[in-house]
Amino acid sequence: MQRIKLGKKWVGETDPVYFIADISANHDGDLERAKALVHLAAQSGAHAAKFQNFRAEQIVSQYGFEHMSSQLSHQAKWKKSVIQVYREASLPWEWTEPLKKECDKAGIEYFSTPYDLEAVDMLDPYVEVFKVGSGDITWTEMLLKIASKKKPVLLAAGASELDEVKKSVDTILKHNRELILMQCNTNYTGSPENFKYINLNALKAFRQAYPEMVLGLSDHTPGHATVLGAVTLGARAIEKHFTDDTNREGPDHPFSMTPQTWREMVDRTQELMSALGDGVKRVEDNERDTVVVQRRSIRADRDLKKGEILKREDLIVLRPCPQDGLPPYRLGEVVGKKIKRDVEAGDHLRWNDLE
Repeated sequence: MQRIKLGKKWVGETDPVYFIADISANHDGDLERAKALVHLAAQSGAHAAKFQNFRAEQIVSQYGFEHMSSQLSHQAKWKKSVIQVYREASLPWEWTEPLKKECDKAGIEYFSTPYDLEAVDMLDPYVEVFKVGSGDITWTEMLLKIASKKKPVLLAAGASELDEVKKSVDTILKHNRELILMQCNTNYTGSPENFKYINLNALKAFRQAYPEMVLGLSDHTPGHATVLGAVTLGARAIEKHFTDDTNREGPDHPFSMTPQTWREMVDRTQELMSALGDGVKRVEDNERDTVVVQRRSIRADRDLKKGEILKREDLIVLRPCPQDGLPPYRLGEVVGKKIKRDVEAGDHLRWNDLE
């Protein structure tokens, strides 16, 4: 697997999993709250705080949503119009520099998802990483704009067919090889039902198509079961929404992680990474003693006298198996041999006991 440096940290097969706290709209229009969430994310084990830079009129069509016969997906539950929700959730551009400085203070990376072409240029002096949201996977102009900045790109692949994913990936790779491809499901309801749709095994398709690419997961399911599954399948960059209270009013709070659940996710993932190992099957250092105490060796089932020809009924296989003991699969070699010394019942046989 390729290694990509996101800010000061490397991301690759044997590197620690990289955790991205997507604060998104959870700042609730308050810069000081956004700064506080940055520090909470850092304290909870996040390596980066990610924001979203959109301007309502540059991301949604008021006419388009007002003339839909009905609102769809998670937006159907919104009490305000789509355009109003986006206006209230937008991140003022003048927050960029102070948020960058706050992330520096907290010791984590700052970056954002730009949702219009001008936002890419605005963010460029402040970020070392760009994120492309799932909704823009078909916007070639945006993909090329971000790729041209020659900085690592995270591409979320929610609500897309594999051919669309490949087309967007190939578009970016022609100009920028530092790409992390993230499986994603873009249902933002936070319903447990969504576990049926996250389809983590899509990561296998990504790996087949791009064997050396760093993979990731951008997730909106509750808890961290999908994170552990994705890491097992090779994901090394994890993005989830972050807040301090899931009961706050706002579009992203209900399905976000909190400091407590985020820390739990990080800790369990670190345990999983330790447990995955290097894939080489061997007797591990911490089980070398159990090789002796749990394995069986060939032993005398009665007192044996020097010169006897061994028969199967003279032998029994019992634990333990000392280093010089004979494993049971050598029974066929032992039967018919002459014993060279007296052996007490229960003692194990050694190869140099036989002739």
